[in-house]
Amino acid sequence: MLRRLLFTALVFGAACLQTSAQEKKPEVKKEEKKQAAPALAPTKANVPYGTHERQVLDFYQAKSDSPTPVVFYIHGGGWQGGDKKGFGAKPFLDAGISVVAINYRYVKQAVELKVEPPVKAPLEDAARALQFVRSKAAEWNIDKKRIGATGGSAGGCSSLWLAFHEEMAQPDSADPIARESTRLYCAAVNGAQTSLDPKELKEWMPNYSYGAHAFGMPSLAVVMENREKIMKWINEYSPYALVSKNDPPIGLYFNKQDTPPVVGTNQKDPTHSAILGVKLAEKLKAEGVEVVLVHQDMPNTKLPSSAAFLIEYLKK
Repeated sequence: MLRRLLFTALVFGAACLQTSAQEKKPEVKKEEKKQAAPALAPTKANVPYGTHERQVLDFYQAKSDSPTPVVFYIHGGGWQGGDKKGFGAKPFLDAGISVVAINYRYVKQAVELKVEPPVKAPLEDAARALQFVRSKAAEWNIDKKRIGATGGSAGGCSSLWLAFHEEMAQPDSADPIARESTRLYCAAVNGAQTSLDPKELKEWMPNYSYGAHAFGMPSLAVVMENREKIMKWINEYSPYALVSKNDPPIGLYFNKQDTPPVVGTNQKDPTHSAILGVKLAEKLKAEGVEVVLVHQDMPNTKLPSSAAFLIEYLKK
């Protein structure tokens, strides 16, 4: 009888210990688990700068007693996708630079609205958003003169378009926002398309095939066939065509590829090849425009990233 009681006590005790361990285990894991850093919330979110649902922006305000410079972020996504969320605003805020991140109408929405060419919608949305931001200078404590644009891929192309385009302000407009300037203080972009001209692009990289949707066409071959008919569009919306001696300092950043950026050769990723930067930098230098070009064969220890470029130039 005594032996049976001892056996029962041992079994019950072991079960209690096991249950207790199981109950405590999640608490230990919970205590040890690292909490993910919360996303940086904008000071003002989804501020409308137009009437379309995509014409909204986020504003991140840097702490400062005096007006701050602004980084103006245009997201990538081929003008067909993407969103303003997720931009790394913290390095700029830490440097005393406020940040604006915009959404804009996609090419497909431009087609639905019968905008011609479709790329006009995202590009002119960027210009309008920039004017809107300038109209908020006093309220948001920003320096409307020191605004630098940035973005990757199509967002970079939009940034360059703004940087090179002549002034689009309408000083006599009844709309006070339209009277604001569209010129930039500087721009620094990543993997940007620098031209929308199929002839140029094919000469630079024979296997280039991107960008027909900007003109509402099914392929770059079709754009090439209609090139003479749409030269007005190319000259208005291709950044390379707009370069002049009056342009602001430009930073061009491109990631490493398996194929070296040699003009006239096929590229692993022609849409984001450093050749796009090489050719644009040549033209900018010929016009006397200050330019920093960074790619796998041309590093820059002082300004290794677009963020470093923007902080350096906006704080001058």
